[in-house]
Amino acid sequence: MSRRQALEHGLTLGMIRAHVAAERWRRLRYGVIATFTGPLTPEAAEWAAVLACWPAALSHESAGRRYRMARPRAGAPVHVTVRYGASTSRHDDLVVHRSRAFDHITAPPDGGPPIVAAVHTAVDLAIAAPTARSAMSVLQRCALSGGVSGTQLLAALELRRPPRYRDALHDAAMLMVEGVMSALESTYVLEVEAVHGLPSGERQVPVVVDGTVLFEDILYSGPAGELIVRLDGWRFHSDRRVAHRDRRRGNAAELAGRARLVYGPEEVEGEPCRTAGEIATVLTTLGRTEGLRPCARCGSL
Repeated sequence: MSRRQALEHGLTLGMIRAHVAAERWRRLRYGVIATFTGPLTPEAAEWAAVLACWPAALSHESAGRRYRMARPRAGAPVHVTVRYGASTSRHDDLVVHRSRAFDHITAPPDGGPPIVAAVHTAVDLAIAAPTARSAMSVLQRCALSGGVSGTQLLAALELRRPPRYRDALHDAAMLMVEGVMSALESTYVLEVEAVHGLPSGERQVPVVVDGTVLFEDILYSGPAGELIVRLDGWRFHSDRRVAHRDRRRGNAAELAGRARLVYGPEEVEGEPCRTAGEIATVLTTLGRTEGLRPCARCGSL
Protein backbone atom coordinates (compact mmCIF):
# COMPACT_ATOMS: atom_id res chain seq x y z
CA MET A 1 0.00 0.00 0.00
CA SER A 2 0.98 3.63 -0.32
CA ARG A 3 1.63 5.90 2.63
CA ARG A 4 -1.37 7.95 1.44
CA GLN A 5 -3.64 4.90 1.67
CA ALA A 6 -2.36 4.06 5.15
CA LEU A 7 -3.05 7.58 6.42
CA GLU A 8 -6.51 7.58 4.81
CA HIS A 9 -7.33 4.38 6.73
CA GLY A 10 -6.44 5.87 10.12
CA LEU A 11 -2.80 4.92 10.56
CA THR A 12 -0.29 7.55 11.64
CA LEU A 13 3.25 8.15 10.44
CA GLY A 14 4.46 6.93 13.82
CA MET A 15 2.60 3.65 13.49
CA ILE A 16 3.99 3.13 9.99
CA ARG A 17 7.55 3.81 11.17
CA ALA A 18 7.10 1.42 14.11
CA HIS A 19 5.99 -1.43 11.84
CA VAL A 20 8.94 -0.79 9.53
CA ALA A 21 11.39 -0.58 12.43
CA ALA A 22 10.09 -3.89 13.78
CA GLU A 23 10.58 -5.39 10.30
CA ARG A 24 6.94 -6.43 10.09
CA TRP A 25 6.63 -4.06 7.14
CA ARG A 26 9.25 -2.80 4.69
CA ARG A 27 9.69 0.15 2.38
CA LEU A 28 9.68 -0.79 -1.31
CA ARG A 29 9.74 2.62 -2.95
CA TYR A 30 9.34 6.20 -1.87
CA GLY A 31 5.90 6.34 -0.25
CA VAL A 32 5.15 2.63 -0.84
CA ILE A 33 5.18 -0.07 1.85
CA ALA A 34 4.87 -3.85 1.77
CA THR A 35 2.81 -5.08 4.69
CA PHE A 36 4.42 -8.54 4.55
CA THR A 37 7.86 -10.09 4.59
CA GLY A 38 9.34 -12.64 2.25
CA PRO A 39 9.81 -12.60 -1.54
CA LEU A 40 8.05 -9.93 -3.56
CA THR A 41 5.73 -11.46 -6.15
CA PRO A 42 5.68 -10.00 -9.69
CA GLU A 43 2.16 -8.65 -9.11
CA ALA A 44 3.23 -6.99 -5.84
CA ALA A 45 6.19 -5.39 -7.64
CA GLU A 46 3.81 -4.06 -10.31
CA TRP A 47 1.44 -2.71 -7.67
CA ALA A 48 4.39 -0.97 -5.99
CA ALA A 49 5.40 0.64 -9.30
CA VAL A 50 1.86 1.90 -9.98
CA LEU A 51 1.41 3.25 -6.43
CA ALA A 52 4.79 5.01 -6.57
CA CYS A 53 3.58 7.02 -9.60
CA TRP A 54 -0.09 7.25 -8.66
CA PRO A 55 -2.37 7.80 -10.52
CA ALA A 56 -0.80 5.39 -13.00
CA ALA A 57 -1.40 2.16 -14.90
CA LEU A 58 0.76 -0.68 -16.14
CA SER A 59 1.53 -0.17 -19.82
CA HIS A 60 3.71 -1.07 -22.79
CA GLU A 61 5.82 -4.20 -22.22
CA SER A 62 4.49 -4.73 -18.69
CA ALA A 63 0.87 -4.64 -19.87
CA GLY A 64 1.86 -6.65 -22.93
CA ARG A 65 3.02 -9.53 -20.74
CA ARG A 66 -0.37 -9.54 -19.01
CA TYR A 67 -2.14 -9.74 -22.37
CA ARG A 68 0.34 -12.30 -23.79
CA MET A 69 1.50 -9.80 -26.36
CA ALA A 70 5.07 -9.76 -25.02
CA ARG A 71 7.29 -12.44 -23.52
CA PRO A 72 8.62 -12.10 -19.97
CA ARG A 73 12.21 -10.86 -19.79
CA ALA A 74 14.38 -11.37 -16.73
CA GLY A 75 15.31 -8.03 -15.21
CA ALA A 76 12.99 -6.05 -17.49
CA PRO A 77 11.89 -2.70 -16.01
CA VAL A 78 8.26 -2.08 -15.13
CA HIS A 79 6.49 0.28 -17.54
CA VAL A 80 3.75 2.59 -16.26
CA THR A 81 1.77 5.37 -17.91
CA VAL A 82 0.64 8.52 -16.10
CA ARG A 83 -1.29 11.61 -17.14
CA TYR A 84 0.53 14.04 -19.41
CA GLY A 85 2.23 16.70 -17.31
CA ALA A 86 2.32 14.61 -14.14
CA SER A 87 5.51 14.66 -12.10
CA THR A 88 6.83 11.47 -10.50
CA SER A 89 9.82 10.54 -8.39
CA ARG A 90 12.72 9.09 -10.35
CA HIS A 91 13.03 5.31 -10.19
CA ASP A 92 15.87 3.68 -12.11
CA ASP A 93 13.97 0.40 -12.54
CA LEU A 94 10.78 2.05 -13.86
CA VAL A 95 9.97 3.44 -17.30
CA VAL A 96 7.37 6.19 -17.00
CA HIS A 97 5.30 7.20 -20.04
CA ARG A 98 2.95 10.19 -20.19
CA SER A 99 -0.30 10.25 -22.13
CA ARG A 100 -2.81 12.99 -22.88
CA ALA A 101 -5.43 10.24 -23.28
CA PHE A 102 -4.69 8.62 -19.90
CA ASP A 103 -8.28 8.86 -18.65
CA HIS A 104 -9.56 7.07 -21.78
CA ILE A 105 -7.07 4.23 -22.26
CA THR A 106 -7.15 2.30 -18.99
CA ALA A 107 -9.09 -0.95 -18.61
CA PRO A 108 -11.80 -1.56 -15.98
CA PRO A 109 -10.29 -2.91 -12.72
CA ASP A 110 -10.06 -6.70 -12.46
CA GLY A 111 -8.52 -7.03 -9.01
CA GLY A 112 -4.96 -6.47 -10.20
CA PRO A 113 -3.10 -3.19 -10.61
CA PRO A 114 -4.60 -0.62 -12.99
CA ILE A 115 -3.59 -1.42 -16.57
CA VAL A 116 -3.82 0.17 -19.99
CA ALA A 117 -6.46 -1.60 -22.11
CA ALA A 118 -5.34 -4.33 -24.52
CA VAL A 119 -6.14 -2.38 -27.68
CA HIS A 120 -4.10 0.62 -26.52
CA THR A 121 -1.27 -1.62 -25.35
CA ALA A 122 -1.07 -3.05 -28.88
CA VAL A 123 -0.82 0.51 -30.24
CA ASP A 124 1.84 1.47 -27.66
CA LEU A 125 4.03 -1.54 -28.52
CA ALA A 126 3.66 -0.86 -32.26
CA ILE A 127 4.63 2.80 -31.89
CA ALA A 128 7.81 1.70 -30.10
CA ALA A 129 8.93 -0.40 -33.10
CA PRO A 130 12.00 0.84 -35.03
CA THR A 131 10.37 1.08 -38.49
CA ALA A 132 6.93 1.57 -39.99
CA ARG A 133 7.01 -1.93 -41.50
CA SER A 134 7.90 -3.55 -38.18
CA ALA A 135 5.26 -1.40 -36.46
CA MET A 136 2.58 -2.89 -38.74
CA SER A 137 3.77 -6.39 -37.92
CA VAL A 138 3.89 -5.69 -34.17
CA LEU A 139 0.41 -4.15 -34.18
CA GLN A 140 -1.17 -7.12 -35.92
CA ARG A 141 0.73 -9.72 -33.89
CA CYS A 142 -0.20 -8.06 -30.59
CA ALA A 143 -3.82 -7.57 -31.60
CA LEU A 144 -4.18 -11.20 -32.64
CA SER A 145 -2.49 -12.42 -29.44
CA GLY A 146 -4.62 -10.16 -27.24
CA GLY A 147 -7.97 -10.81 -28.91
CA VAL A 148 -8.23 -7.26 -30.29
CA SER A 149 -10.21 -6.72 -33.50
CA GLY A 150 -9.32 -4.51 -36.44
CA THR A 151 -12.36 -2.34 -35.71
CA GLN A 152 -11.16 -1.78 -32.15
CA LEU A 153 -7.73 -0.81 -33.45
CA LEU A 154 -9.21 1.75 -35.84
CA ALA A 155 -11.21 3.30 -32.99
CA ALA A 156 -8.11 3.47 -30.77
CA LEU A 157 -6.04 5.07 -33.53
CA GLU A 158 -8.79 7.64 -34.14
CA LEU A 159 -8.93 8.45 -30.42
CA ARG A 160 -5.18 8.85 -29.98
CA ARG A 161 -4.05 9.83 -33.50
CA PRO A 162 -0.39 8.87 -32.89
CA PRO A 163 2.03 11.11 -34.81
CA ARG A 164 4.42 8.20 -35.40
CA TYR A 165 3.54 5.58 -38.05
CA ARG A 166 -0.08 6.79 -38.17
CA ASP A 167 -0.71 5.81 -41.80
CA ALA A 168 1.11 2.47 -41.49
CA LEU A 169 -0.81 1.52 -38.36
CA HIS A 170 -4.09 2.46 -40.01
CA ASP A 171 -3.21 0.23 -42.97
CA ALA A 172 -2.36 -2.66 -40.63
CA ALA A 173 -5.68 -2.28 -38.82
CA MET A 174 -7.54 -2.20 -42.15
CA LEU A 175 -5.91 -5.49 -43.17
CA MET A 176 -7.40 -7.08 -40.06
CA VAL A 177 -10.80 -5.61 -40.86
CA GLU A 178 -10.48 -7.14 -44.34
CA GLY A 179 -9.92 -10.62 -42.96
CA VAL A 180 -6.37 -11.22 -41.69
CA MET A 181 -7.06 -13.91 -39.07
CA SER A 182 -3.71 -15.21 -37.81
CA ALA A 183 -0.18 -14.11 -37.04
CA LEU A 184 1.07 -16.22 -39.97
CA GLU A 185 -1.33 -14.51 -42.36
CA SER A 186 -0.28 -11.12 -41.01
CA THR A 187 3.35 -11.92 -41.80
CA TYR A 188 2.35 -13.17 -45.25
CA VAL A 189 0.49 -9.94 -46.05
CA LEU A 190 3.34 -7.70 -44.91
CA GLU A 191 6.49 -9.64 -45.85
CA VAL A 192 5.37 -11.65 -48.89
CA GLU A 193 2.47 -9.85 -50.54
CA ALA A 194 2.89 -6.13 -49.86
CA VAL A 195 6.65 -5.61 -50.24
CA HIS A 196 6.77 -7.61 -53.49
CA GLY A 197 3.86 -5.82 -55.09
CA LEU A 198 1.71 -8.92 -55.31
CA PRO A 199 -1.96 -8.13 -55.90
CA SER A 200 -4.14 -8.21 -52.81
CA GLY A 201 -6.00 -11.49 -52.68
CA GLU A 202 -9.51 -12.13 -51.45
CA ARG A 203 -9.32 -13.40 -47.86
CA GLN A 204 -11.30 -16.01 -45.95
CA VAL A 205 -13.13 -17.21 -49.05
CA PRO A 206 -15.99 -19.63 -48.22
CA VAL A 207 -16.04 -23.00 -50.00
CA VAL A 208 -18.45 -25.89 -49.52
CA VAL A 209 -16.73 -29.27 -48.98
CA ASP A 210 -18.84 -32.37 -48.29
CA GLY A 211 -21.75 -30.15 -47.36
CA THR A 212 -19.73 -28.07 -44.86
CA VAL A 213 -18.67 -24.44 -45.32
CA LEU A 214 -14.89 -24.08 -44.95
CA PHE A 215 -12.65 -21.13 -45.70
CA GLU A 216 -9.61 -20.68 -47.92
CA ASP A 217 -7.02 -18.22 -46.63
CA ILE A 218 -6.34 -16.30 -49.85
CA LEU A 219 -7.78 -16.45 -53.37
CA TYR A 220 -6.21 -14.70 -56.37
CA SER A 221 -8.25 -14.43 -59.57
CA GLY A 222 -6.80 -13.90 -63.05
CA PRO A 223 -7.99 -13.97 -66.66
CA ALA A 224 -6.76 -17.56 -67.02
CA GLY A 225 -7.88 -19.02 -63.72
CA GLU A 226 -7.57 -18.83 -59.93
CA LEU A 227 -4.86 -19.50 -57.35
CA ILE A 228 -5.49 -20.50 -53.75
CA VAL A 229 -2.76 -19.80 -51.20
CA ARG A 230 -3.21 -21.73 -47.99
CA LEU A 231 -1.22 -20.85 -44.88
CA ASP A 232 -0.62 -24.04 -42.98
CA GLY A 233 0.04 -23.67 -39.25
CA TRP A 234 1.23 -27.31 -39.10
CA ARG A 235 1.36 -27.44 -35.32
CA PHE A 236 -2.44 -27.29 -35.25
CA HIS A 237 -2.88 -30.32 -37.54
CA SER A 238 -2.12 -33.13 -35.09
CA ASP A 239 -5.89 -33.73 -34.96
CA ARG A 240 -6.69 -36.42 -37.57
CA ARG A 241 -10.14 -34.94 -38.17
CA VAL A 242 -8.63 -31.54 -39.02
CA ALA A 243 -6.01 -33.16 -41.26
CA HIS A 244 -8.75 -35.10 -43.10
CA ARG A 245 -10.80 -31.94 -43.54
CA ASP A 246 -7.83 -30.11 -45.06
CA ARG A 247 -7.11 -32.96 -47.46
CA ARG A 248 -10.72 -32.86 -48.63
CA ARG A 249 -10.51 -29.10 -49.02
CA GLY A 250 -7.35 -29.46 -51.10
CA ASN A 251 -8.93 -32.10 -53.30
CA ALA A 252 -11.97 -29.89 -53.81
CA ALA A 253 -9.72 -27.09 -55.07
CA GLU A 254 -8.07 -29.45 -57.53
CA LEU A 255 -11.41 -30.72 -58.80
CA ALA A 256 -12.56 -27.12 -59.29
CA GLY A 257 -9.49 -26.43 -61.43
CA ARG A 258 -7.87 -23.99 -59.03
CA ALA A 259 -4.10 -23.83 -58.69
CA ARG A 260 -3.02 -24.29 -55.08
CA LEU A 261 0.11 -23.40 -53.09
CA VAL A 262 0.53 -24.24 -49.40
CA TYR A 263 3.01 -22.50 -47.11
CA GLY A 264 3.94 -22.78 -43.45
CA PRO A 265 5.94 -20.59 -41.07
CA GLU A 266 9.24 -21.81 -42.54
CA GLU A 267 8.43 -20.36 -45.97
CA VAL A 268 6.45 -17.29 -44.91
CA GLU A 269 8.71 -16.13 -42.10
CA GLY A 270 12.01 -17.70 -43.16
CA GLU A 271 11.90 -17.42 -46.96
CA PRO A 272 9.41 -14.65 -47.85
CA CYS A 273 11.23 -13.66 -51.05
CA ARG A 274 11.33 -17.18 -52.46
CA THR A 275 7.67 -17.61 -51.51
CA ALA A 276 6.77 -14.38 -53.31
CA GLY A 277 8.67 -15.56 -56.37
CA GLU A 278 6.72 -18.81 -56.53
CA ILE A 279 3.40 -17.02 -56.20
CA ALA A 280 4.43 -14.48 -58.84
CA THR A 281 5.28 -17.34 -61.24
CA VAL A 282 1.82 -18.87 -60.91
CA LEU A 283 0.06 -15.51 -61.10
CA THR A 284 1.91 -14.72 -64.31
CA THR A 285 0.57 -17.90 -65.90
CA LEU A 286 -2.90 -16.74 -64.84
CA GLY A 287 -2.41 -13.39 -66.54
CA ARG A 288 -1.68 -11.32 -63.41
CA THR A 289 1.60 -9.46 -63.94
CA GLU A 290 0.85 -5.99 -62.59
CA GLY A 291 2.96 -4.61 -59.77
CA LEU A 292 5.32 -7.57 -59.30
CA ARG A 293 8.64 -6.24 -58.05
CA PRO A 294 11.68 -7.25 -55.98
CA CYS A 295 12.00 -5.96 -52.43
CA ALA A 296 15.12 -4.48 -50.87
CA ARG A 297 15.84 -7.79 -49.16
CA CYS A 298 15.76 -10.11 -52.17
CA GLY A 299 17.01 -7.85 -54.97
CA SER A 300 15.19 -9.87 -57.60
CA LEU A 301 12.39 -12.36 -57.88
